[in-house]
Amino acid sequence: MSDQGKSCASTTASAPGSDTYKGWLFKWTNYLKGYQRRWFVLSNGLLSYYRTQAEMAHTCRGTINLATAHIDTEDTCNIVLSSGGRTYHLKASTEVERQRWVTALELAKAKAIRMMNDQSDDSGEEEPTSRSDRSELQGALKTLASKLDDLCTCNELIAKHGAALQRSLSELEALRVLVEGGEKIKAVNERATLFRITSNAMINACRDFLQLAESHSRRWQRVLQHEREQRTHLEETIEQLAKQHNNLERAWRKAPALTPDTPSAHTGVSVRSCKDEPSDEDEGTEYFDAMEDSPAFITVTATEPSQHRRSQSNLSGASGGQASEWNLDHVSSPSPSVLSELYLIGKEVQPCRKRRSQIPNKPNYSLNLWSIMKNCIGKELSKIPMPVNFNEPLSMLQRLTEDLEYSDLLDKAAGCESSLEQMCLVAAFSVSSYSTTVHRTAKPFNPLLGETFELDRLSEFGYRSICEQVSHHPPAAAHHVISQRGWTLWQEITIASKFRGKYLSIMPLGAIHLQFHHSGNHYVWQKVTSTVHNIIVGKLWIDQSGDIDIVNHTTKETCQLKFCPYSYFSREVPRKVTGVVSDSEGQAHYVLSGTWDERMESAKIVQSNRSGGNGEGKQKTIYQTLAPRLLWKKYPLPENAENMYCFSSLALTLNEEEAGVSLTDSRLRPDQRLMEEGRWEEANTEKQRLEEKQRAVRRRRETEACNALDEGRDYEGYQPLWFHRSTDPVTGETSFVYKGGYWEAKESQNWSMCPDIF
Repeated sequence: MSDQGKSCASTTASAPGSDTYKGWLFKWTNYLKGYQRRWFVLSNGLLSYYRTQAEMAHTCRGTINLATAHIDTEDTCNIVLSSGGRTYHLKASTEVERQRWVTALELAKAKAIRMMNDQSDDSGEEEPTSRSDRSELQGALKTLASKLDDLCTCNELIAKHGAALQRSLSELEALRVLVEGGEKIKAVNERATLFRITSNAMINACRDFLQLAESHSRRWQRVLQHEREQRTHLEETIEQLAKQHNNLERAWRKAPALTPDTPSAHTGVSVRSCKDEPSDEDEGTEYFDAMEDSPAFITVTATEPSQHRRSQSNLSGASGGQASEWNLDHVSSPSPSVLSELYLIGKEVQPCRKRRSQIPNKPNYSLNLWSIMKNCIGKELSKIPMPVNFNEPLSMLQRLTEDLEYSDLLDKAAGCESSLEQMCLVAAFSVSSYSTTVHRTAKPFNPLLGETFELDRLSEFGYRSICEQVSHHPPAAAHHVISQRGWTLWQEITIASKFRGKYLSIMPLGAIHLQFHHSGNHYVWQKVTSTVHNIIVGKLWIDQSGDIDIVNHTTKETCQLKFCPYSYFSREVPRKVTGVVSDSEGQAHYVLSGTWDERMESAKIVQSNRSGGNGEGKQKTIYQTLAPRLLWKKYPLPENAENMYCFSSLALTLNEEEAGVSLTDSRLRPDQRLMEEGRWEEANTEKQRLEEKQRAVRRRRETEACNALDEGRDYEGYQPLWFHRSTDPVTGETSFVYKGGYWEAKESQNWSMCPDIF
């Protein structure tokens, strides 16, 4: 430590023997910043620290409980505090100052332990949440349960003997013969004796039960009080974090606008703290564990006549080839915003509709996060009354339709002669659906039950799409797409989501089916988990992680895609995706590589072999491949996209007003339309009205079901309008599939069957 650092070191505000001890100490943060000056406060057996004295009013950087902490002194000025998995490395300016702090810490620790002993019972145990204490509580509960069983048994015996005694007394009253009277009186006495014995046993069992309950009631009250204090402390901490986030948000709005492609934390350099202990220093940086497993295979580019031989250590480096195989010179078609003004039908030339390329800019509204988040932890996202401030002006049905942004990949796949080449394009299509989410951290509107969304792009791209919300709890949407260019896609997606305080996990459940008309190849896969990080504090960013297994049920060929989760300690490219395409025998033919937000490439395998394995006994497959070829590349975002919710060119057109659509179409949803126009307060009012209207319909439906049950009638319940349940003959799974009739109803403009949901 420099002399300058010593001059500004610890200055205590009270004596070590007092209840509260404050002062400056140097705390180790990480290898980049080393020791940093922090303000420490010792009070009630807890040591807390702040960056400055002013932070004591709103933000605590960390707290350690001295009752269970170990205090160690490494050298003349250092102090090491460790409790559980948390360790503080502290340094005082002088040895005298260090000794004052050690004395204060030891006194506070002894006082904290003494307070716990005073609160514990005669057995001398400390924490009510310790292992031995939990064992005793479990034993007491078992004993109480046993006594309760005894009471139940005695109660049954009393009822049995009481009934017998009553019958005997009735018989006694009807006696007329003296001899018979003596026998009956004897029977009454025996049964009365049994009744008395049983009653005494029941009384004794009740007495034991009450004594045992009273002996533990005080401990249970202490445990309950401890849990309440912990909950209060947690709520206060979250509220402080929410206040800090609001301050940071206001400061960010005043700062010059920055538009980085990735969160600022992603570009920084992060290392482990001193002595491999995780630092809890809040420096605006979040630390993740390093990835345990590296990719399961390595590719080596084979020599070709027209290219030099080269090698690469991972798939992310395979990016030099030209997309010339399978007629893929122009794999990515022009952006939907640059549409052709003409399209051909036979020999006629007809004008094509021009779609919109912009929407009103997103208004800058402030939001009190704490008032909403404190009641949301652990709840299902679809059951939380969220204001439109968290939303984007699109529904989940429209977001589901966005999967078709790169439908040209399926058009090319329909013309492939090789099913393995077709599998590569299908895999690229499955990855492309995530490219629009990299900047889209806002939540789409939850569709109302019976809400629909159509996307008729027959003239531009040759397909028609229809979605319908088929269930509300759990929320489920059915989707059906048919293309004149040789393919049909259908899916039923149920969204399961959990808010965990720091991040939000979104888990799509359900399978996606794709069938090509010419070959009959039927592909099935599922989506991966999406995670939104920094919900309360920091900049929101989204990540995709998990595996996608694509199966061609016609040929039994497979593709295994791996979405690598982001890690500060990984050397891999962020948002990396790798995969292998294998035939029905398990033989690998293509290696896929890229990122889910930019591009995907494929490389044909010419040779593969197993490596010798590493120190842990794991083996890796080394593939020798031809030069990689481009499969898919993301369209650039439109101009001014950051002020239009980061919508893609297709997303900008989804909520565009269109004549002739169903009365239940998402374009006609009033709260969503008001939000798009920037009238958020009116949108919130309208959103509450729609949700209450939906609840009233659900209550009426529940009442009808109860009435039908009472009357012995069958009640069918809610049935979707355009989809019905069916069992897939290939996979054997039951899901909602399109039953037809929508486009015919649109042609005749007959929407009389549509419910009134708006």
